[in-house]
Amino acid sequence: MAPKDKDSTPPKKKVLDLIEEPKVQSRRDRQRAAQTVADTPAPPSALDKAKAAALDIFEDAGKKKRTTVRKTEQSGKSALPTISKLLEEEPAPAPEVPATPPPSAASVSPVVPVAEEPAAEEDTGNIISIKPPIIVSELAARMSLKPFVLLADLIKLQIFVAPHQAIEPDIAARVCELHGFIFEREKREKGGGVHKIEEVVVEPAAPQDEPEDLLQLRPPIITIMGHVDHGKTSLLDYIRKSTITKGEAGGITQHVAAYKVEHEGKPITFIDTPGHAIFSDMRARGADITDIVVLVVAANDGIMPQTLEAIEHAKKAKKTIIVAINKVDLPSANVMRVKTQLAEKGLQTVDYGGDVEAVEISALTGVGIPALLELLALQAEVLELKANPKGNARAAIIEARVQPGRGATASVIVETGTLKTGTPFICGPFAGKVKSLINDRGESVKEAKPGTPVEVIGFDEMPNVGDSLVEMDSIRAAQKLADERQLDRRNDRLQLTRKSRMEDLFSNVIDGTGKAALKIVLKCDVQGSVEAIKNAIGDIKSDKVNTQVIIAAAGPITEGDIQMASSADAVVLGFNVKVEANAVKAVKSEGVQVKLYSIVYELIDQVREAMLGLLEPLTRENIIGHAEVRMVFKLSKSKGRAAGSYVTDGKIHRKSHARVIRGGVPVFDGKMSTLRRFQDEVDEVKSGMECGIRLGEFNEYQEGDIIECYTLEKIPQGL
Repeated sequence: MAPKDKDSTPPKKKVLDLIEEPKVQSRRDRQRAAQTVADTPAPPSALDKAKAAALDIFEDAGKKKRTTVRKTEQSGKSALPTISKLLEEEPAPAPEVPATPPPSAASVSPVVPVAEEPAAEEDTGNIISIKPPIIVSELAARMSLKPFVLLADLIKLQIFVAPHQAIEPDIAARVCELHGFIFEREKREKGGGVHKIEEVVVEPAAPQDEPEDLLQLRPPIITIMGHVDHGKTSLLDYIRKSTITKGEAGGITQHVAAYKVEHEGKPITFIDTPGHAIFSDMRARGADITDIVVLVVAANDGIMPQTLEAIEHAKKAKKTIIVAINKVDLPSANVMRVKTQLAEKGLQTVDYGGDVEAVEISALTGVGIPALLELLALQAEVLELKANPKGNARAAIIEARVQPGRGATASVIVETGTLKTGTPFICGPFAGKVKSLINDRGESVKEAKPGTPVEVIGFDEMPNVGDSLVEMDSIRAAQKLADERQLDRRNDRLQLTRKSRMEDLFSNVIDGTGKAALKIVLKCDVQGSVEAIKNAIGDIKSDKVNTQVIIAAAGPITEGDIQMASSADAVVLGFNVKVEANAVKAVKSEGVQVKLYSIVYELIDQVREAMLGLLEPLTRENIIGHAEVRMVFKLSKSKGRAAGSYVTDGKIHRKSHARVIRGGVPVFDGKMSTLRRFQDEVDEVKSGMECGIRLGEFNEYQEGDIIECYTLEKIPQGL
C-alpha cells in the first residue's frame, strides 16, 4: 500500500478543521489576516486557496442558517443547532480546487432568490359607504378621526350640528373629500365592490278613472255640520236610536265620530263634527271627505258664526248642501227668518226659487227626520257614488287615539278598495299592519268596503288626522317607505331647529328683553282634540306673554309627562284623559300642577287667565292733594324738623305717599310719618286748613316747598 500523503487526511477531519477555524477567529481577525496576506509578496499556497474557498462556502451556508434561525425564533419555535447535531450531519464533499485562481470574496455577490410580487389588489380603503342617516360621530370613526375634527370642517361649511346628529349625503361627501376619502351612499356588496341597486318604493296612487265594470255603488258619506248646541248630535242620536249626547261632556261633541245606519235597506254613513269655534280644522276635514253636507240650523237661533264657517267649508269643498232646520217644535222657532238668512248667504232654498233642499225637523220628537233620510238617499242616487271594492284599499283618517291594551288606533272611512285584517299599509310617515277592524257598534269585522267607517288597530305610531291609509304590497315595502319619510322629516326638523336657534340667538342679542312664557304639556283623548286645542291656545294673541306647548299628544298623562313638565317648569293640562298611577306619585314628588278638563270652554278660559296671572299688575299714581310749606319747625325731642304747611287743594292723608317738590323738581319721596292739626295727630287734613307734616327722616324743608300727596293703585294688565 502506498504511504499516505500528508494532505490525504480523511474528508470528515478536513472539513471539521475548516469549520473550527472560523469559530476561533472573528471577522475582524480574518480581515486583518487577509490584509496581512495581501501585503505579503509571497503567493498563496494551494492549501491556503482551498481553505479560503471552503471558508466562503461555509460562510454563505452560515448566513442562510442564521436567517432561518431568526425566522424560526420570530415564529415562536427554537431552531438553534447543537454541536452534536452538527457533528452527526454528513458534511458536504470538499470543493474541487479550480485551476484558475477564484475571485475574491468582495467581487462575488451571493445569489439571493427574488420573491414574486403579489398581484396588486383594488384599493378600497379610502371608500366610505354609510347608509343614511349619516351620523357625524359614526362618519368620524370610519375615517379614524375625532368627531371635533369633522365638526370644525362643518362649521367652515356653515353647518352647525352636534356629534350625535345627522348630516346630508352631499355634505358628508364634501367632508370626506377634504380628508382624501370617497363617500358612497349605496351599500356595497361584500368583496366584489359591486353596488347594490336600491329598491324604490312608492305609495300607490289614488285611482282616477277605473273601468266601469269594476265600479259598484257605495254608501254616501254624510257630514252633519253647524253651530254648537244646534242639535247635530241629537239628530244623529235619534237616527241611531242611541244616547250619544248624554255621553258628551256639557252636551258638546268633543271629537269627530262616524256611524253607519240603514234606511230602507240602504246604508248611509254619517260623520258628526264638533261645533265649537276651535274645531274649525276638524270640520274642514269632514267637508273634504264627505259627499253631502247636512247643515243643521236651529229655528230659534238662526245662522250663527259656526254656521257661516260650515257653509264656507262646504262651498270650498264643492259639496252638495242640504239644510236641516231643527227645533221647529219650540214656540220661539222662526223658520222664515232662517230661510231669509240662508238666502242672504247665497243658499237659496227650493221654495225661495233656489236649488238648496231644506227640511224642517225636530231631533227631539223625530218630526221630519224620515223625510230627511229619504232626501239623502235620493240625492245619493243622483250623485251615483261608486267605488272599486277590489282595488287597492285607501281610507281617510278622521280620528286617532291611544287606547289601553290596544295602543294607537284610528277611526277611518274606507274610500276605495276593501280593507281587510292582515293588510300591510302606510299612513303618513308610519307603517303598520291591520290587526283587527271594529265597526261603529263595537263589533269585530273581517273587512270594510268603500264608504264604511271602522276603527283600525295595528299602527306602530299614532297617525295624524287627515292622513290617508294606503294598502301596500308587503310590510317590508311599507316599512321601507316609512323609514324614508321619517328620515326626511328628521332632516327637516334638524334644519328648522338649527335655523330657529340662530334666529333666537340674534334676537336675544338685539332685543335684550324677554316676554313671560306660559309652558304647557297638553294631553287629550284623541288626536283631533290635540290639534284643535293647540291651535286655540296659539290663537290667544298677546304682546306680553308667550305660550309654549312643549308636549301635545293623545293619551293618558304619564310619569314622563310629569318629569318633562318639572324640568321645563310647565303646567300639565289634560282634556278627557286620566292620570296614570305612576304619574300621581310623580306629581306629589315633583310639585307639578295638573289640571283636568272635560269641557273645552273651561280649558281655554283657564289658559287665558293663567297668561294674565304671569303679568305683574301696573302701578298708577292718584294725586289727592297739595300743601305749601310756609314755616319750618325744629322738634326738641327727636332733633328733627317738621313743615308747617297749608293745604292748597285736595286733601292730605296720613297713610298716603308724599313727595317734596322744590322748583318743580322732586327732592324727596316717601311715606308720611306725622300729620298733626295743632297738637293732635289726625288722619286727614282737607283743603284750606293748616297742618304740621313730617315725611320719614327728611329734615331739609324750605319755605315755598310743595308737598304732593298721592296714593298707589294696582291695575291688572291685559294681554
